Formats: sequence, C-alpha cells, structure tokens
Amino acid sequence: VQLQASGGGLVQAGDSLRLTCAASGLNVYKYGMGWFRQAPGKEREFVGGISWGSDTINYEDSVKGRFTISRDTAKNTVYLQMNSLKSEDTAVYHCAADRFGGGSRDADKYAYWGQGTQVTVSS
Repeated sequence: VQLQASGGGLVQAGDSLRLTCAASGLNVYKYGMGWFRQAPGKEREFVGGISWGSDTINYEDSVKGRFTISRDTAKNTVYLQMNSLKSEDTAVYHCAADRFGGGSRDADKYAYWGQGTQVTVSS
C-alpha cells in the first residue's frame, strides 16, 4: 500500500492550494480517508476526514468553510482543496487511510500513511 501526497508549496496568505493523495494497493472508496498536519514543534492534528461511501465528512474547526475533502474513485485519489490559506496552516500535510472506514479524528485508527507534503503560507 502506498499513499502519495503532493501539491504542497509556498503560497501567500489568502491563496489556494489543492493537495492530492494518490493511492495504490488499496481502494480509497472502501476506506475512510483523512488528512492530518504537523507544524514544527507541534503535535500532529486532524484536518479532515471522509468516510467510506462519503456519507460523513468532518473537519477541524479552524479549517471549516475553507478546506474541502473530496474523492475521485476512478483515479483512486483523495483531494484536499484549501482556500483562504493562513500562516497558521503552515505544516506538513499527510493523507491516511482509516481501516475502520469512518474518516476518524483519531490517528490511531489509520493503518496507512503517506509521506507528507509541505505547505508554507507566508503572511
């Protein structure tokens, strides 16, 4: 199983980025998928998750209304659209597959993790 995250970069506050998580070895439709981030000196935090079947989508409070998770089953890919970026969004972003299917906030429920992509937002 591989989860390849990409799409990060250096942007200015207010800009947008779309992160891509390309999966191989698993079907993203059959797993809950989540995005987490970790800033320097801080603990990893949940950003958002989508349940298998897309019935439930959850976001961390600070990104609600700005970030959107979506899934393309034909491409076996999950996206994180990030709008109105702020300096506090600067972090390494990881995608992960939730073996329990819920797209949980609990990182322990995720069996597979991607290597991360750096997002840097300058103010």
